[in-house]
Formats: sequence, structure tokens, C-alpha cells
Amino acid sequence: MKSITIQGTKRESVGKKSTKALRDAELVPCVVYGGAETLNFSAEERSFKGLVYTPEAHTVSIEVDGKTIPAVLQDIQFHPLTDKILHADFYQLDENKPVVMEVPVRITGRSKGVVAGGAMRQSFRKLKLKALPANLPDEIVVDVTPLKIGNKLYVGDIKTNNFTFMHPDNAVVVAVKMSRTASKNAGAMADDDEEEETAAEGEAPAAEATSAE
Repeated sequence: MKSITIQGTKRESVGKKSTKALRDAELVPCVVYGGAETLNFSAEERSFKGLVYTPEAHTVSIEVDGKTIPAVLQDIQFHPLTDKILHADFYQLDENKPVVMEVPVRITGRSKGVVAGGAMRQSFRKLKLKALPANLPDEIVVDVTPLKIGNKLYVGDIKTNNFTFMHPDNAVVVAVKMSRTASKNAGAMADDDEEEETAAEGEAPAAEATSAE
């Protein structure tokens, strides 16, 4: 999995006044836990751009006081009106301990149901999984080509490689449903079939009469 670097400064004070002063200076109060000690630090808000404002998943290298801490983002809080980042929580990675994080889902192929006029509904843009840091995938690739109208693709249908999904197997990731267009096409096909059957039935007596003559 790709990694981005966030450079931070250790926080000596974690009180409300100190936190407000950081935010006023466009710095984000942060904490990284999961290691031997919990580390409180601050980082420039712009350094989160490649981590938060992207559909991709990343691990993080936090650089504080000459030390580099591998981590993943666990939680982030935004201001309800301005969307400014208020706080970020990170979890320190250990190569021997599995970690839980969300990974984006990428759809490939064009389903048979969509070709027939159906509509595809994607329930999950990201899936939560558990894996050792070295086994964290960049994305989950799902091929929807075989899906017909009425078909669903479940979490349990997706092949896993050295990781485990944190969702039940019957959770629906993608479904192809009947659309108005597909419904009209199906109705038109049914009408055509009825007309053909009616025409065939109408021709039968005439054929019999000709035979009788």
C-alpha cells in the first residue's frame, strides 16, 4: 500500500487553550497510539490533503523529532460548518500485528444486466478489512461482467488474499436491478411474442381449410 509522509511537532501541552492556538495557526492537533507510548503532536492542515481528500487508501509515515512512526489514520474530525480538520487519530503499525482499515472498491467490466438495460447499484465504495501491514491492498477489484438483472455480488463472493473482511459474507457490494428501460424492453418482447402466437393461431384454420379443399 502507498504511504504518505506527515511531518509533525511534538505537543508539550494538550489543554484547550493550546489546542485552540494550534487551530488558529492552521495546525491540526493529532495523536498516535498503539505503540509503547502515546504521542501527541501537531501537523500542518495542508499535509493531510493527500491522505483525506482522495479516494485512495494510504498508510502514513509520521516524522516527529527525527523519528519516523508508521501508522494508519483511525479517526478524523471536521468542523461542521467550515470542514476544517479539528483533530486526527493515528494508530501505530507493527509488522507483526494485524490492523483494520477501509480500502476502496474498484469496479471493472460491464455487467450483462447493465447491457440488457438494468441499473447497477453499488452499496460499498470502501470495504473494511483486517490484515498485517505488509498485506494491506491498495484497492479491492470487483469484476461485475457476469452479473445479470436481479443478480447480486456479496462480500463472500470476493476472493481474499492474506486479509479478512470485517463485513458479513451476505453483505451486498453490488446489485443489478431492473430499470424502467429494461422493464419496457421486457414488456415489448412479451407483446411481440403474443402477437406472433396470435398470428400463428390465426393461420392454422386457413391451412386446414386449404387442405380440405
